[in-house]
Amino acid sequence: MNGPACNIHGTAIVLGTTGFLITGPSGSGKSALALACISEVRRRGRFAALVADDRVDLTLANGRIVARCPPAIRGLIEVRGSGIAEVETLSACVLDWAILPVRAPFDPRLPPEQEELQLEIGRNLPMLRAPIEALLSPMDALAALLPEKLVL
Repeated sequence: MNGPACNIHGTAIVLGTTGFLITGPSGSGKSALALACISEVRRRGRFAALVADDRVDLTLANGRIVARCPPAIRGLIEVRGSGIAEVETLSACVLDWAILPVRAPFDPRLPPEQEELQLEIGRNLPMLRAPIEALLSPMDALAALLPEKLVL
């Protein structure tokens, strides 16, 4: 049985078998965090993929939060200051966690206990905060922007 649906500002990724929704205001590092996580997990020989960048369609299906990419932006991710890159994506994933990128010293040192992201579909996701100082290496950005031209 399917339930409510909404479209939110964020980035959805899968690392291994776990789905993450990266949230935060524009320019907070959501796309950079997604690219860095996907690159690192793949370097370790594990599965990782983008589901959606910038806008994410959420539905509630059988009690689980499902993320999908709006068709107009499927396969695209922004590399801030550099442009839009084409990347391999999954069509959907079940979300398990929310991640909020944080920058020291601007964000609180310690997050609230048992922090959750409230969603318009009537469910919440447990939230993690991820520091993003110097998160995306230049090579990760170039590899995303030039996947067929950059051979290392």
